[in-house]
Amino acid sequence: MAVLRLAFNIAWFIMGGFIMGLAWWFAGLLCIISIIGIPFAKSCFIIGEMTFWPFGQDAINRQNLTGKSDIGTGSFGLLGNIIWFILLGFWLAIGHIICAIASAITIIGIPFAFQHLKLAKLTVIPIGQTIITTHN
Repeated sequence: MAVLRLAFNIAWFIMGGFIMGLAWWFAGLLCIISIIGIPFAKSCFIIGEMTFWPFGQDAINRQNLTGKSDIGTGSFGLLGNIIWFILLGFWLAIGHIICAIASAITIIGIPFAFQHLKLAKLTVIPIGQTIITTHN
């Protein structure tokens, strides 16, 4: 399983994952430059790293993982996700959806399309999420 996951990650990286990972990191740099977006920057860099190698990783709600509520999983997290989506998340979601459509054109690209859709969903609600390693 690990060899297959590695093969998918390498193919993903070569066929578009690199570009979308850079897009996440660019969004993180914009957040840092804006100063008020600094709290979003860390999420951008972490999710950008996941975007480079998405197979074998998943994003889940931190509250579901720990059983505890925190600032990112409560009302402030919801407000932050709304602000995030309006400013940067919308554009990243469009990028992932376009890449998903392009990947789904070929049969071999369908797993990549599903990963892009998973990441597009993450662009809507990145605050309050944590990245975990899956062993499926």
